[in-house]
This record gives sequence, structure tokens and C-alpha cells, in this order.
Amino acid sequence: RFLKDLEPSHIIVSSPSLFPVKIGKKLSKKFNTKFLFEVRDIWPQTLLEMTSLQNTNPLIKYMEYCEKFAYKNADRVISLLPTAKEHYVCQGMNSDKFVYLPNGIEVKDKAVAKLPSHMVKEIPKDKFILAYSGTIGIANNLDYLIDVAELLRDNKKIHFILLGAGGEKDRLKNRVKNLNLENFSFLDAVDKEQVADFLSYVDVAFISLLPENLFRFGVSPNKIFDYMYAKKPIIWAIEAGNNLVEEANCGVTVLVNKTEQLRDAIINMSELTPKELNKLGENGYNFVIKNHSYEELSKELIKIVEE
Repeated sequence: RFLKDLEPSHIIVSSPSLFPVKIGKKLSKKFNTKFLFEVRDIWPQTLLEMTSLQNTNPLIKYMEYCEKFAYKNADRVISLLPTAKEHYVCQGMNSDKFVYLPNGIEVKDKAVAKLPSHMVKEIPKDKFILAYSGTIGIANNLDYLIDVAELLRDNKKIHFILLGAGGEKDRLKNRVKNLNLENFSFLDAVDKEQVADFLSYVDVAFISLLPENLFRFGVSPNKIFDYMYAKKPIIWAIEAGNNLVEEANCGVTVLVNKTEQLRDAIINMSELTPKELNKLGENGYNFVIKNHSYEELSKELIKIVEE
């Protein structure tokens, strides 16, 4: 009944679920408007690659039907995954329907919320700080950082910090304790508004993910936009179809679980001048403002829907 009073200009279905795509297409016909399909997750490919389900499973077969229906019938396919176009085409999408519109960040002109004073005291002031902030889970591959900290245990200049919470935190803390690493510390999770203040004490930020075949379609982790917005140089240890650090020229890239390579990258960055580090940070900041601010992404979305 409520649809009687609506006059939508566009119908957008987003792929956390594929199942509404036929309803979306039906509504676009009813209101004589465009049907847009936004791809955030590639279903059912994700299930096929990350579970034991086979393509003969009835759920998988129905999801494949919905996926192909969406790619074929959508007027535009908006993808958060930059290198997934070939997959969509193989599933029936006309190539000129593809639009890449990534994750982004809200740009705020307001005072940064400060860390509690007791946490600030736990951050070494006379060290080169390499830090990770965010969820501490299996996928974040933070054993890699501990492996490198062990290699650098005799380097009195470099210190590692993990800020956050997650299922792996206690195990990682115990590992650091058992290794007797004095160059590695943990801080409790803070409000998102306080992360920027934490990053102000950091020299280089770190991001890593365990390899996944699905990453061939590209990744768009929100964490890296926080790093860029804070003007931090970044070490990127993700093997994917895209590389945001290379695109922004705001840091260095290392292969996953190549400890000596990461060690050398950290040492090299610790030897950069403040001016050189600031330049990398500025590159990332300018990149995220231009390409990933919600304001700019909103403008791009408006262009797409008005075509």
C-alpha cells in the first residue's frame, strides 16, 4: 500500500543479498525507472570458494540464477571491487554497464577526541612507532608483525603497537610475552573518534590480510582510508587485484609473510627524514580526499543515476 505514494527515480538493489533483485527489476518496470545493482559481495562465488558448498547445491544454483538475472537486467552495475568486471561479464553483464564506486570515508572538520592520558603514557616517545589499529582477528595476519618484531628485537629504535580488540588478541599477547619482546605492546580498543589521536603518535601504519583467492577481484578496506586521512605513511601487505598504497604513492608494499622483506621495509622507512615521511602521508591524504570522501563518491553516484 505504501508504494502508491512513492515516485522513485531509481531502484537500487545492493548485494549483501541477491534475493531482492527480481523485486527490484519488477519495481523499476512498475515506476518506469532505472534498475541499478550494487555489488558489495560476489555471491555465490564467495560461498563456493570459502565453504564446502558445491555448485550443485540448490541454494548455490538459485543464487547463480539471481546473480545472472541481476547482471543481465540491471541498467548499471556499481561495483565496490575494482577488478571484478571480467567476472561480471562472464556471468552475463554487458561490459559498458560496469561502474567502480569504492568504499569511502566521512570527512569531518571537528576536534579529534583525545586518548585517555594513561594510554598516551604507554606510547613510547623516543621510538619509531609502527602501528596497526582495528580488529585483531585471524584474517588480519598480525602474527606476521610479531615475526618481524622478533627479528628486530635488538633494534632499539623501532617499536610496534597493536591497538584494538578481537578474538586473536589474547593469543598474540601471550606470544609476545613468551618471546619476551620488549619492542611490542598492545593498547585497548578506543572509540573510532579517538583513533585519529592515536595515529598522531604513529610514524607508519600497517595493514595486512591473509591471502584469499577472492582478493583477485580487489579489496577496499575502510581501515586504510583512516590511515590516509590521518596522513600516515602505510606498509601494505595484501595480495589483491588492486593496491591502494601504490595508487596513492603513500608507502611501500611487501609480500604476505615475507618477514625479511617486511623487516627491511620497516628499517628503510625508519631511516627516512621527517620531510620524506610527511610527503608520503600527504600523498595518501590527497588521494583519499579526492577519490574516497563520501562527498566525492556521492557526486559520482549522482552522475551514475542521472545518466
